[in-house]
Amino acid sequence: MTECESAGTERGEAREAIRDMGALAIPSPRDKFFCVTIVGQVEGHSLLDTTQKSTKYDHLIPLLVSLEQDAGVEGILVLLNTLGGDVEAGLAIAEVIASLRKPTVSVVLGGGHSIGVPLAVAAKRSFIVPSATMTVHPVRTSGTVLGVSQSFDYLERMQNRILRFISSHSHIAEEDLRARMLRTDELANDIGSVLDGEAAVAAGLIDAVGGIGEALDALRAMKE
Repeated sequence: MTECESAGTERGEAREAIRDMGALAIPSPRDKFFCVTIVGQVEGHSLLDTTQKSTKYDHLIPLLVSLEQDAGVEGILVLLNTLGGDVEAGLAIAEVIASLRKPTVSVVLGGGHSIGVPLAVAAKRSFIVPSATMTVHPVRTSGTVLGVSQSFDYLERMQNRILRFISSHSHIAEEDLRARMLRTDELANDIGSVLDGEAAVAAGLIDAVGGIGEALDALRAMKE
């Protein structure tokens, strides 16, 4: 295979990786980092409409496991622009990211809302661009709910799992996070809080304001 043909094959594989998985190895002469994106809605056990952007947990989790086992990958960059989505699927992805031994850095770009919050803080270091926002609110369900105390107890336990995960992987206290989650005076038709980039950092939710450059610098520092 000629050099031109090899380069064409690599470009084709890169396009396929972006189209199918939203993931790509970052070409660099000194670093071997891999970029993973979490965009749109996090898809759970039910398929979303084909017109919606989604992140499939059954694609992303095996990819993350393979990156952890790949000796050629020195760090993982996680880019987020998500509205949230399936709570259990999102929390499962967050647990996988948090358990990786390789250097991991996340960047919230457009938004990291709802279950996107634990996904953002799961990395070993987190960044958010100034114009991005993050929404914290109580757990919701769109399915049938039996009007019995056990149903509400289950939702509360799930909410507590999320609160514990976020507080244990960031610098925000669980009590402060719960108070922001249950605010009734900020959102017009909802309960919760919206934090922009600087506010998310000031609250201790995200480590620092920054973008791709700062995230790659952090990965290099972890690698070294």
